[in-house]
Amino acid sequence: MSLALLSVFVPTFFFVSITPGMCMTLAMTMGMTIGVKRALWMMLGELTGVGLVATLSAIGVATLLLNYPTAFLVFKYVGGVYLAYIGVQMWLSKGKMAIKLDDGERQASAFELISQGFVTAIANPKGWAFFVALLPPFLNASQPMASQLVSLISVILMLEFICLLIYASGGRTLRSLLMQSGNVRLMNRIAGSLMVGVGIWLAFG
Repeated sequence: MSLALLSVFVPTFFFVSITPGMCMTLAMTMGMTIGVKRALWMMLGELTGVGLVATLSAIGVATLLLNYPTAFLVFKYVGGVYLAYIGVQMWLSKGKMAIKLDDGERQASAFELISQGFVTAIANPKGWAFFVALLPPFLNASQPMASQLVSLISVILMLEFICLLIYASGGRTLRSLLMQSGNVRLMNRIAGSLMVGVGIWLAFG
């Protein structure tokens, strides 16, 4: 990848990644409730989903999906309802994602966190549309497609990961401020409201 291409590609996709959206809101929520370290599992699932979306967008599969949006509906609605359900549980200080009032309650597993991040990334039609619009112009038809995709998607995932860490760290900082006052229930309600918002956004966005 040339320096000239990188000088345009990196700022463009960093701006896209840092802009608040479903995945960044989810990262902030996880940073608030389970901490940055455990939120890395969610980020792994989200980055896997973003990588898949970017790859399929570049090879044109996404164009078919966008022309037949029904293919998204069931996945979107189920994913949205699931995230909203988790949000309600968090709001009530229940469930595996909430900050625990009772330390005896089991935490969400790594697989559950990975799945949550993956579903959020894959089921976002705006993400597909965005990659369809922005990624192809950076591809050169006269050069091997595979090597270009590996390079571009690697840069995208690195930028996405940095932004996820920024949002998760912001959530952790907010948690520290509120926990100093002992506002565990308030913390859960803030995080739960954000999660419900992500679920509604995912289902109807």
